[in-house]
Amino acid sequence: MNNVFVICEMDEGKIADVSLELLTKGRTLADTLKCKLEALVLGHKLKGIESHIFPYGADVVHIGDDPHLAPYTTLPHAAIINGLFRELKPQVALLGATTMGRDLGPRVSSALFSGLTADCTALEIGDHEDKKAGKVYKNLLYQIRPAFGGNIVATIINPDCRPQMATVREGVMKKAILDANYKGEVKTVEVSKYLKPEDLIVKVIERHMENSRVNIKNSSIIVAGGYGMGSKENFNLLYDLADVLGAEVGASRAAVDAGYADHDRQIGQTGVTVRPKLYIACGISGQIQHTAGMGESAMVIAINTDSNAPINRIADYVITGEVMDIIPKMIKYYKKNSK
Repeated sequence: MNNVFVICEMDEGKIADVSLELLTKGRTLADTLKCKLEALVLGHKLKGIESHIFPYGADVVHIGDDPHLAPYTTLPHAAIINGLFRELKPQVALLGATTMGRDLGPRVSSALFSGLTADCTALEIGDHEDKKAGKVYKNLLYQIRPAFGGNIVATIINPDCRPQMATVREGVMKKAILDANYKGEVKTVEVSKYLKPEDLIVKVIERHMENSRVNIKNSSIIVAGGYGMGSKENFNLLYDLADVLGAEVGASRAAVDAGYADHDRQIGQTGVTVRPKLYIACGISGQIQHTAGMGESAMVIAINTDSNAPINRIADYVITGEVMDIIPKMIKYYKKNSK
């Protein structure tokens, strides 16, 4: 069928945000390829779930509803997707780079001999010429992601095997409703057709999920600190600024590695991806590993002693100076003007 497929993930009874982001991007890819956008949802008690998917532009929603599919376990999900993809032969298959996606994606791509690019930061459609073989490939999926520790941005293609598979982290793509009244076709997945007894050997007896203490990805204002903060004591000043602004505190990998902040506050290629309305980068140089996680912020203010720091190239406003001189002045100013 050569369509674009998004494998949707369920999050406490609703479609995960990363899946909705992929549907938005998938709609764009499908329009470019002039094909359909299809979504696959596996779980239990999914009645009416399609109404939350169609507005994002899905033409077809495949629903597999079975008690064995909730909570998520690897084997039954992989077996169903493998069987379905062998029949439908999608051109592109996208998953979130979540715990589920990172578990499921490699297993499916290995079984289908299709390959997989993990943690993509961009997806585009384009052509490729293999000069050695004398071939020109049309409408390939450009799977774009930082590589070699974030020192370069690599574009990965899969000319011959299908589907072209990629995972994308939450927050990297924009989530946007195409049409609130958009309607497509619902197809029921015959779950028992694809499952074998050995696929159900693992049973979840008890499941416990602990909520994250930090809600950084949903914060509209983020104050982030880097290694340039100098010490953990200096880094703590960012919490005072965040408190005045009603913001959340983030950190670069260098700051986390130095022990200034916990890993759950790390923003970047190996942390979380954020899209706040305001991002204040304090003592952050702005290497690609970090900007990959915050480059889509609506407004960026950079505070750094280095006027040539890479972060300045994407910042809307640049303050050149010592963070320990500037931040206390910002706190004083905001406190004065918030009364």
